[in-house]
Amino acid sequence: MPEQEDRELRRRSIWSGTLTFGMVSIPVVLLPGQTSQRVRLRMLSPDGTPLARRYYCPAEDRPVGREEIIRGYEIEKGKFVTITENELESLQPEKSREIDLRRFVPVEQIDPEFLIRAYFLAPVGDSAKPYRLLTETMEKAGKAGIATFVMRDKEYLVAILAENGLLMAETLRFADEIRSSEVPGIPADRTIDPNRLKAMVREIRNASADEIELNELKDIYTERLNELAELYNKAKQLQISGRSAMTRQELIDAIRNA
Repeated sequence: MPEQEDRELRRRSIWSGTLTFGMVSIPVVLLPGQTSQRVRLRMLSPDGTPLARRYYCPAEDRPVGREEIIRGYEIEKGKFVTITENELESLQPEKSREIDLRRFVPVEQIDPEFLIRAYFLAPVGDSAKPYRLLTETMEKAGKAGIATFVMRDKEYLVAILAENGLLMAETLRFADEIRSSEVPGIPADRTIDPNRLKAMVREIRNASADEIELNELKDIYTERLNELAELYNKAKQLQISGRSAMTRQELIDAIRNA
């Protein structure tokens, strides 16, 4: 891999370490597999000044500075035991730079409800060949590697999957984080009128496609919010008053006229 490309991968990564399997060690970096386009709105005062968050003690009726704050664990309603920073640090997992693939399972056995977030695993240094060998082998075998690793002082359970010559790291929920699938209100009697079932099957077939076009699925709210923010910014620059009382089209017309 060219040195400049290697440096760029390391710069963009959020974790770097080694993917290990048996006697094989592959230097890799972890890259975000998704990005959010959602608009984050800030809380402002009436004059437009960003508001700051402050902690308040209701018992002493006063604000509390960050240097005064300690942390605690609620053992029962309203009763806490305090925990020091040193005690919290002692509980953190041992720092490691390895993702050790000790167990492999069929890909189809990974339940989607366990999946949290996707990342890309990219080879760095001179690890392209062993990376490609592991990827091809896992992909042909239809296997996913299960491992744990530490990132930013937190331990993660992760599934390593191979697809189209690329390794993906899917962080997983631990078993005790999954809620029971028993949902209240679901009728115990599962008998269905055969005619209604056939009609529903026809409806699903009529609405089916050979493949999903993800580009057609858009976040309409975010798009509209981005557009509105842009219009409001233009209106502010042009000193157009009363913009909040205008419809979208009236605002567009006012900007054009200005």
